[in-house]
Amino acid sequence: MDIKIKDAAKDYLAAHVTAGSILLLVTDDGSNKYSTIGGSCAIGNKFQLVALTAEDPDYQLIIENNAGYQLRTNQNDAIYLGNGLNLDRVHNQLVLKDDSGMLDSAVGLITYTAEEKSKLDLKKEMQTLGTRIC
Repeated sequence: MDIKIKDAAKDYLAAHVTAGSILLLVTDDGSNKYSTIGGSCAIGNKFQLVALTAEDPDYQLIIENNAGYQLRTNQNDAIYLGNGLNLDRVHNQLVLKDDSGMLDSAVGLITYTAEEKSKLDLKKEMQTLGTRIC
């Protein structure tokens, strides 16, 4: 699997992601430990990039990219990603597309150190946000 990261998205990521971070491309639909939202309306059409300071063994599927990032996903999230995958920055938003069209026009970016991630209660946050989504 590969993704083309366009110049505007490269510039944004360079300014907001610490060098050496591992980036995950994951859904943000309540189906994984990094998701803070959920609901049937978000399945397969809401994504986020997660910048980690250490590898996550649950995300081993490599996404080759032209920006030199250690970019990963997993099989559960990869089913929503098609050929011609690209990431751009349009109207101050990260935009994810593939050959089928727009996947997400507002891809989120979150950063965690391993210690911060272990202290988060994303389930509680998801339950709180869930009343405002779908």
